Amino acid sequence: MSSSTKRQSVLPRVHSGPKAPVNFSSSITIADSALLTGNHTINISSESVVHPRAKLDSANGRITIGRRCIVHERTNIGAASADPTPSESRDGVVVSDYATVEVGAVIESGGTVIGEGCVVGVGSRVGKGAKLGKQCILTPKSVIRPGEVVPDFTVVYSNGTRRLDKRGVTDLKNKAQSRQIEVLRKLIPSNPAKFQP
Repeated sequence: MSSSTKRQSVLPRVHSGPKAPVNFSSSITIADSALLTGNHTINISSESVVHPRAKLDSANGRITIGRRCIVHERTNIGAASADPTPSESRDGVVVSDYATVEVGAVIESGGTVIGEGCVVGVGSRVGKGAKLGKQCILTPKSVIRPGEVVPDFTVVYSNGTRRLDKRGVTDLKNKAQSRQIEVLRKLIPSNPAKFQP
């Protein structure tokens, strides 16, 4: 009886669907272990970063990631919605420039829009067809219902309360995002060629 020196993972195997058609900027950083599946195009714009084990699923519509976005590990962008109603939009998910999708967040497909500079907090869920305005912040474990429209500069807390963010720090946040991307580009080994047809 032979023994293997490789330790087996305790995590369940991730079953990937068809390899998604992609359109990448030459300046993106995408980890080798990111999972891109589906049959609609996945577009990722310049200087965006996709962490290891992030899942982008275009089975239910096209996914567009804007400039200088950060998609953290174990996120699920383009998740199927429990709502069986067909979407009127050809876009599954649009994540606008300078947005951050944090660890374990889920963004359902079906005309869902994440506005410029938004932060989707750890473990948050954005429902199908929801639209977040510019510079919105979802705190960890927040839930945005399907079809809900969140106005610009809104902070959504996990208990459902909301407030307007009147600090006026958009330029500072964008500069900080750019600096964070510079660091991540050095730390995350990138392999965009793996996802090309």
